[in-house]
Amino acid sequence: MFGPVRPRRCDTVRMPTVRSNREIARDAFAEWATGNGHVTSIFAPDMTFQIAGRSAVSRHYDNTQQFLDEVLHPFGARFAPTAPFRPTRIHGIYADDRQNVVAVVWDGAGTTVDGTTYQNTYAWFLTFADGLVIDGTAFFDSIAFNELWENVKPSQ
Repeated sequence: MFGPVRPRRCDTVRMPTVRSNREIARDAFAEWATGNGHVTSIFAPDMTFQIAGRSAVSRHYDNTQQFLDEVLHPFGARFAPTAPFRPTRIHGIYADDRQNVVAVVWDGAGTTVDGTTYQNTYAWFLTFADGLVIDGTAFFDSIAFNELWENVKPSQ
């Protein structure tokens, strides 16, 4: 009644790979470090961001555009186009998948438009939703940052 069981050929179905929040952060920082991208590529438009401490820019930012306009663009304009500020060393990337939070501890450096070198160590805590950062908090050496902010005028 039933013949011998023959193995059936099954094609392997490849499911699309879903990158973890840690991988997304790692890749964004790597692209920024090499000059092939910027960490802002993973910011959601409605991201909020808090800079802790007592630096000239320490406060809460209500959305990505405000954070770009008031911090990142004026910060970046203080660096020479030939040696912009970039991550130079990633100390570690830590993820809490239950909370969708990734912590990145990193060093950054660049040559200012005045020819001086700015270096700082940062700890960023990034909360993700659907592969994008929806909330961030940054910690860094406020004294070093304020010296840059006050002493180096942004290029036009």
